[in-house]
Amino acid sequence: MGEFYADPEAVMVRLQRIARAQGHARDELSGPPTGLQLLVRHLGQGHFLWQFGGKWAGQDNPEDSLPLPVFTVGPSGEVMEQNAAADDVFGPRVIHLSQICDMERLEEGGIHNFQTKHKQAKHKKVSCLVGQWAMDAKGTQRKVVLAPLSDSETSFRREETVFGDLPVPLLKLKRNGRIVLSNRSARQLIGQHAVPGQRLEDLLEGLGRSIIDWLGDAVAERGEKHSEVLRVKDAERQVFVRIALERIQENGETLLIAVLSDATELKSLEAQFVQSQKMEAIGQLAGGVAHDFNNLLTAISGHCDLLLLRHDPEESVYADLMQISQNTNRAAALVSQLLAFSRKQTLKPKVIEMHEILSDLTHLLNRLVGETVSLSVYHGMDLWAIRADQRQLEQVLMNLVVNARDAMPEGGEIKIETSNYMIGAPLERDRATVAVGRYVKVEVSDEGCGIPQEKMQKIFEPFYTTKRAGEGTGLGLSTAYGIIKQTGGFIFADSKLGEGTKFTLILPVHEREKNEVEQAHISEQEVVITGGVVLLVEDEAPVRAFASRALQMRGYTVIEAASGEQALTLLQDVNLQVDVFVTDVILPGMDGPSWVREALEGRPKTASIFVSGYAEESFSDQQDRIDHSAFLQKPFSLIDLTGLVGQKIQQKRMFA
Repeated sequence: MGEFYADPEAVMVRLQRIARAQGHARDELSGPPTGLQLLVRHLGQGHFLWQFGGKWAGQDNPEDSLPLPVFTVGPSGEVMEQNAAADDVFGPRVIHLSQICDMERLEEGGIHNFQTKHKQAKHKKVSCLVGQWAMDAKGTQRKVVLAPLSDSETSFRREETVFGDLPVPLLKLKRNGRIVLSNRSARQLIGQHAVPGQRLEDLLEGLGRSIIDWLGDAVAERGEKHSEVLRVKDAERQVFVRIALERIQENGETLLIAVLSDATELKSLEAQFVQSQKMEAIGQLAGGVAHDFNNLLTAISGHCDLLLLRHDPEESVYADLMQISQNTNRAAALVSQLLAFSRKQTLKPKVIEMHEILSDLTHLLNRLVGETVSLSVYHGMDLWAIRADQRQLEQVLMNLVVNARDAMPEGGEIKIETSNYMIGAPLERDRATVAVGRYVKVEVSDEGCGIPQEKMQKIFEPFYTTKRAGEGTGLGLSTAYGIIKQTGGFIFADSKLGEGTKFTLILPVHEREKNEVEQAHISEQEVVITGGVVLLVEDEAPVRAFASRALQMRGYTVIEAASGEQALTLLQDVNLQVDVFVTDVILPGMDGPSWVREALEGRPKTASIFVSGYAEESFSDQQDRIDHSAFLQKPFSLIDLTGLVGQKIQQKRMFA
């Protein structure tokens, strides 16, 4: 072939691929000589018949000119025609194939014994490689070509036949990774390209080192581990294979027998476990970072509030202080997104109707999507009520709509559909199980570019984004994920490239109890109370300094402590009257709820305010056991702190 092609190996690979798919392939050579063709037939089990010949104009059966026995056979094995080579080996008049072979065992691509009848034949039996193919769509006629084998070839072919029939996927390999033999099970597992002569490194990947080096270690018996899991290249689906190697000696050469097993399910479970661990670790990191940042932001925003009180709006420094205050609030919003992902954000749930939320939100969403994108909202009939934080749920919907808008730069339609959703059997999807029960389903779909499947597993991770640099923080979907999970719901994504993406929210229905009413909240406006003693316990000195000054400016007497133990020591003074405990939840030594419970044994009517950079839910069980307590999320403003302290003192005086 090198006389006619500059790259004969590439031509062979191309024609073999076509022949595998269609049974045959032809290639017209440019010449000289002109009119020359290359014909390839797939005989099965990785065998091909290659033939150079003329243009075969008007010649329906070019195989008749082969120097190999060729028979034209009817549907039940009757011989209709045979070429000259068949005459030489089997005699000129073979009426039926059963005269020369066992018809029942005849297999395409297999090795079979054939009985010779010609008087000049040297052997009574000859082993032949069998190739056959249908001549028409109905299969009424077929061609059978026989390739007689020498004794050495017969021995090799018999070994190949036995090897090929084993039900365990096996490969025989040279130390350089070339395949010597492969059986049917191995080709079914890693692909039909796993044929003799092919290199293992062209079929598999993912070892983390050179496959040739790995095989070399196995041949030289270096190390103990000669079993690895690799991924099949170019597979339509993701397939992982575990390969165990064993050394054998053959004609003085060391070869390797590779025993294969399907490890796809194992790798899938491993990937799910790793993903779960990674998401949990990121959540813990995000929560911890958010807690520390909230302490810093509390000190910054608090002292900024103190400075604002000392300056009039007309002063030039006032504008600078407002810039600091506004950017501190932006930083606090970013931190709240981290807390939402780690499911440690403070939620204020209430019973709400989904259609009411969307009715109020539609106007804002229409402004967000712009002129080239249309927004359609479809409500199901008689939607059930849910219990969630309305502000946070609105944030989720806004994030999803903005993402849908960005996926359609040339315009399109965004649909929001709501419906009641009854689950009669546990629904397992994306490593989550949705329990039996009643839910409200919200679907947000677009007609955008879609998300590649390999990226779908990462879209809910914080700081991961498919947008270009500067177009997004990567926190939108992670925030939505955290809010929905903290609400007790589920969020799933479906996407097809070029067709669009759909996000599905599944929110549990709130089962109303008899005579249930929403809990009334005391007004959040600042309450002006003169006098009162506050015990302030905070281990962060800047936060403690700001809080102390803020309370003193409102006329409160403030007693400071840096730990729960120090606070209990101060309270041993029976003459000390305290109206409110203001304490951080996380303290060195005794935490906030622990020292407060101990202090309340001697001062049962004292109110408590717990302050934390984490969410209220992180210690809600402990807080429930403490009467007259409230929660204040960091970072808090001067008005937030003094107003809540005033409310607690007012309540104490009202019910004293």
